[in-house]
Amino acid sequence: SCTMTAVGYLSLVALGLVAPGRTWGPSSAPPRAPISRSAIAAPRASPRAMFSGIVEEMGSVDKLEEVSDMQLWDGTTGSGWELTISASIVIEGATEGCSIAVNGVCLTVMDWDEAAGKFRVGLAPETMRRTNLNAEVLKSGDPVNLERALPADGRNSGHFVQGHVDGVGEIVSMTPDGDSLWVVVRAPSAIMPYIVPKGFIAVDGTSLTVCDVDYSANTFSFMLIGYTQQHVVIPQKTVGQGVNLEADVIGKYVERSLAGLTERVRALEEKLEAQSS
Repeated sequence: SCTMTAVGYLSLVALGLVAPGRTWGPSSAPPRAPISRSAIAAPRASPRAMFSGIVEEMGSVDKLEEVSDMQLWDGTTGSGWELTISASIVIEGATEGCSIAVNGVCLTVMDWDEAAGKFRVGLAPETMRRTNLNAEVLKSGDPVNLERALPADGRNSGHFVQGHVDGVGEIVSMTPDGDSLWVVVRAPSAIMPYIVPKGFIAVDGTSLTVCDVDYSANTFSFMLIGYTQQHVVIPQKTVGQGVNLEADVIGKYVERSLAGLTERVRALEEKLEAQSS
């Protein structure tokens, strides 16, 4: 059956991708209308963005610079960081304010030039602190994974990726296994509860299946087939380098939904233990 599970349905409602009260199966899915050029050229992009973790192309960093004359919301000027990236596929049909994931980070396109093959985004201080998109790591010429935001009714060949990075992991080892590459990553301890064997995780924006998890060492592993190795940035990195990590959002929503129940169960267990002692 293609019918969505209750957890999956509630998660889509929370993400704003499905209207509450609507079933979403083969009998109720709306027909797909062809995308017209006029629709692509809409003046503003939707504020809701979702990605699949299927990298569309590897772009390269043109420049990352601090701009001192950036116009602020109140009309004054200040300083901020801007990232310019060379690309081709992801800027086809770009619109002002559209979303593009760069190494798994959802960023807003400020301007672009299809003829020159470049687009520019701004980087907030939180983005630079929490991800590998910062001046200490990113250099001109570095490759980056790129993916455009999905339409809500589009095909998702990966998993639900928000582009909201949880933290930066460290590559522990990279070991060839036939034509595949076995990669072990050490993750921040706060992310580990959401990483499970055979579950999803986005690594530098690439949707991957977790192979094994070692919770005592805060590490997990995944494998890259030959095709994937040629189309994402991970194999071009070395042991010790950082990768952006985003845990599966559905697990976070489930944890949040069960938080109240978990607390009540814990309180009941403590009460029963006190009565029995």
